Amino acid sequence: MWFKHLHLYRVHDAPTLSDNDLSAALDEQAFRPLGSVEARRMGWSAPAGRGSQQRLHEIQGHRLMSALRQERLLPASVVKEEMESRAAEREEAEGRPLRRQEKQALKEEIYEEFLPRAFVRTQRIDLWWDTQRHLIGINASSRKRAEDVLDLLRQTLGSLKVTPLATRATPMRAMTEWLSDPEKRPATLALGDQVELKAVSGDESVLRGRQIDLDGEEIQTALETGRQATRLAFTIDESLSLVLTDDLALKTLRFADALIDEASQADDGDDPVLRLETDFALMTQALSRTIEQLIEWLGGEATPASPTP
Repeated sequence: MWFKHLHLYRVHDAPTLSDNDLSAALDEQAFRPLGSVEARRMGWSAPAGRGSQQRLHEIQGHRLMSALRQERLLPASVVKEEMESRAAEREEAEGRPLRRQEKQALKEEIYEEFLPRAFVRTQRIDLWWDTQRHLIGINASSRKRAEDVLDLLRQTLGSLKVTPLATRATPMRAMTEWLSDPEKRPATLALGDQVELKAVSGDESVLRGRQIDLDGEEIQTALETGRQATRLAFTIDESLSLVLTDDLALKTLRFADALIDEASQADDGDDPVLRLETDFALMTQALSRTIEQLIEWLGGEATPASPTP
């Protein structure tokens, strides 16, 4: 259940829905497996897995939903290779080169023929909705996947106005200061061992370091040349380790052993739903504290841009 990544969004004027109404809306957009001629599909599934039909879990204002995304993996190179082979055969048989429109039609024909035989990849993406703080966090590896889930939620609710969470000080500026000047680091922030430094002029090359001393001479020399931090690993208050990116995404989340132990020692009677809700409650408490701390360190929340309906 524990999130690995988090993309954060501020919710504006959210529709007022009871848990029952939201559950019914999720049921209407429930996931169905891909048809033989479909390239991709997304819908809502039960966060607790196959043993549950419950698509919404709500604990003290924190809502958990899970989207399931399926897509057929048909590499463009496979279609292109087959198209070129068939085109060559036709050109030889007809004694003339095929026109562009004919090759495009042949390509589409091959795509439709190969699609039902393509491998299917299934991906689950969890969504956390903090209704008290008007915040949505999506456990997705990329911003694109997070936006896909938001689109599904908009379709489910009819409308939803959100903007990416933004702060007055940019993460890039703050992370660069924390690296270059230890006096400006928050007291409860401990540097990790990963960093990404980008040149802001010239070739805009990127210097990436892993398992490296971030206070070492190599990093400090790079900062002195004008590079700025676009990713930085650190731990907050010894409770949560993460990699912060320049677009305020939280990557590679690692929760403290004490928190994981607390969750594992909870009496859930081997009930998967109760286990899920226990983990979710403890996780969201830790994430809420972390997000509030980050917003404070970054100068407070910025005035949001026009929300996306």
